[in-house]
Amino acid sequence: MPVKADKMPGWTISNKEMTKEAMKLSFQLNREYTLSKDQYTATMHDNFLALSLAVRDRLVERWIKTQQSYHKKNVRRVYYLSMEFLIGRLLGNNIYNLGIEKQSDEALAELGMDMDVVREEEVDAGLGNGGLGRLAACFLDSMASLAIPAHGYGIRYDYGIFNQKIQNGFQVETPDEWLRSGNPWEFARPENTVKVCFYGRTQMFKDQDGKLKIKWVDTQNVLAVPYDTPIAGYKNDMVNTLRLWSARSSEEFDFDYFKSGDYDQAVYKKILSENISKVLYPSDNISQGKELRLKQEYFFTAAAISDILRRFRVENPNLKDLPNQVVIQLNDTHPTLAIAELMRLLIDEYSMEWATAWDVTTKVFAYTNHTLMPEALECWPLDLFENLLPRHTQIIYEINAQFLKSVAQRYPGDEDRLRRMSLIEEGHPKKIRMAYLAIVGSCSVNGVSKLHSDLLQEKLFRDFYELSPQKFNNKTNGITQRRWLLKANPKLSGLITKSIGEKWVRDLSELQKLGDFKSDKAFREHWFDIKRQNKSALAQFINARMNISVDPQSIFDVQIKRIHEYKRQMLFALYIISQYLRIKNNPREFIYPRTFMIGGKAAPSYSMAKLTIKFINSIADIVNQDKGVSDKIRVVFLENYRVSLAEKIFPASDLSEQISTAGMEASGTGNMKFMFNGALTIGTLDGANVEMAQEVGDENIFIFGLKADEVAHLKQKGYHPKGYIDRCALLREIFQMVQGDFFSPHSPGLFSPILHALMQDDQFLVCADFESYCQTQDKVSKMYLNKDEWIKKSIINVSKSGYFSSDRTIREYAKEIWRIPVSH
Repeated sequence: MPVKADKMPGWTISNKEMTKEAMKLSFQLNREYTLSKDQYTATMHDNFLALSLAVRDRLVERWIKTQQSYHKKNVRRVYYLSMEFLIGRLLGNNIYNLGIEKQSDEALAELGMDMDVVREEEVDAGLGNGGLGRLAACFLDSMASLAIPAHGYGIRYDYGIFNQKIQNGFQVETPDEWLRSGNPWEFARPENTVKVCFYGRTQMFKDQDGKLKIKWVDTQNVLAVPYDTPIAGYKNDMVNTLRLWSARSSEEFDFDYFKSGDYDQAVYKKILSENISKVLYPSDNISQGKELRLKQEYFFTAAAISDILRRFRVENPNLKDLPNQVVIQLNDTHPTLAIAELMRLLIDEYSMEWATAWDVTTKVFAYTNHTLMPEALECWPLDLFENLLPRHTQIIYEINAQFLKSVAQRYPGDEDRLRRMSLIEEGHPKKIRMAYLAIVGSCSVNGVSKLHSDLLQEKLFRDFYELSPQKFNNKTNGITQRRWLLKANPKLSGLITKSIGEKWVRDLSELQKLGDFKSDKAFREHWFDIKRQNKSALAQFINARMNISVDPQSIFDVQIKRIHEYKRQMLFALYIISQYLRIKNNPREFIYPRTFMIGGKAAPSYSMAKLTIKFINSIADIVNQDKGVSDKIRVVFLENYRVSLAEKIFPASDLSEQISTAGMEASGTGNMKFMFNGALTIGTLDGANVEMAQEVGDENIFIFGLKADEVAHLKQKGYHPKGYIDRCALLREIFQMVQGDFFSPHSPGLFSPILHALMQDDQFLVCADFESYCQTQDKVSKMYLNKDEWIKKSIINVSKSGYFSSDRTIREYAKEIWRIPVSH
């Protein structure tokens, strides 16, 4: 029903209306009646909330209709389980997906406000650590935009990924209180609260039919309270759901302790229970941290499986039909406990026979692996696991026994193979191999780039691939163009739409048409001017926030990603030093000015990564204060890298640093974000770089370094970094500078661990790739001197980026794994 606004005669508004006038009135009504503010008392944050609520009103109606449609049609649904959802800010994204950006801008302008200022009030929802969580957010966007019935499940962390402060060059972590001022996008659903059990013991008994049953008893219970966030598709009136679980104590406090005056003890259990959803990724260097991490994984998977079964049973009485209506995608190894939990519920709660339950389970789950790093495959100490989840331990042992029996039948007498493939790793202590459980319990196992999937099959999971090759497949990652081009780079997306139409927003393969414009001089000039404007905007931001002046005419050479040794921020740092030395020693050899930008967070307990940040900032201090070089090179560490900052950086970047050791990066998605925005890539043939090179051609990307098979061969025969150091005078000079405390004059020996790691072991082959990297960087500088040629390559990169849309990735998942039709 339309609502009459008494103070605005003649105005009516319906949630269906998307006009400027409707948005303006909706903003005013929400500010007055929901927030109890007016134009005089409202803060800018109140104005952000009022606009968000006006946008949310339009989402909600479509959300309810979408969910009603799913129920009425009893559709097959995808459930996407992920420990991380790095969704960032939602206001701009929702405005774009509803198609009301012009109306919203004009409504605010008439009320005397600027949309950019209002949007800056939103806090990033930092519920993820990097690429894994951002990928999950892109996939949610694509699933809604492709009208795929889907639900995301994760944890509503009270504190997201920490805020990063740089103090004296060191990373300092501060809490990310993203919920401090409220979250206008979420809805609490206490009526769907789920009880989650921990600890206790198992008890055998016979049921009324004389069958032997097992009961999990004497448990400690926690309540999982769901909070729903609507996820809008792009201009299609479809709205899916992201459901995040918050931990609440089953008892508010112990009244006996309260009566006796022991108030701390009275609320001890409540605090302990609610710690589960308190923080993203607790430190697992100590036993309590490991246990909390395992609790988190079981907490959200148990709540999700219970919720999935509840929703399924509304229209489907027979749980044997679950595979017909449900597919559960595990986003990496963290949610693997969902397999054991579904088995527990089917057997213990719904009295299903083991063979039937296992058949149902293995048809429902699909597993995406995101890493080749052994430490990320999750092996839990058996004693910890058994103490926390005694019933699940029994179930996993039975799964393992049945599985090894089938392996023994296929490979009789091969005891070594049985040992390698067992879900239980023998040793001291024994461990449960969660990645192996995910493979055994799923109908599909996929990697996230062609190279990554090949390495999974040939190396990491070779035994499992030989046993069940039909399970394994590749789904190269993608990102949503609606966030990373349409929203992040409105000037470039405006030029693209003006030139080839707006179909690209739904079908990124349309960007191929841009290839026709690379020889158009006026188009190239417009393209270059947009890049210049974006660089100037970022330069102003850096100057305002960091008091560092950078030249927009220089090459913006950028590496932004999680700080990790395999991503080789150290290689980038050594190259920066080499350029400093070139200017000092041979200034005529210096080719073109650069602004080096590095951003990313190091895990709080990862000492080498944190020392790398200090090293980079120490280099920046020397370079930026040296008047003899500061007009040629500048070094900027971009503090507190996050989604909203990324949206400023990608459109302004000229060169994308994707320089991980070949064979280490599963895919990477930052490379795609740079590509969407016209940056050229310098990188190894690692992850999705391989497919990027195939798409754009070798002449439009700068590839260097050892290939994955060459890395493996070098390590196998014995890699000795000293030989590479001895052969490279420049590398020796750099190491002598570091050893002489040139970058740490007041803290002698500060960077000795870095030198030791590179000179003694060099696990990630920085020394082996250094010369090739420097030579390729020279090619970059020389190419940039030819502006026309550079712009052509930039246009070609964007025109060839269509393959890297998450819409394409999700279409492949839907067709080949989920068996869900997608409209074109």
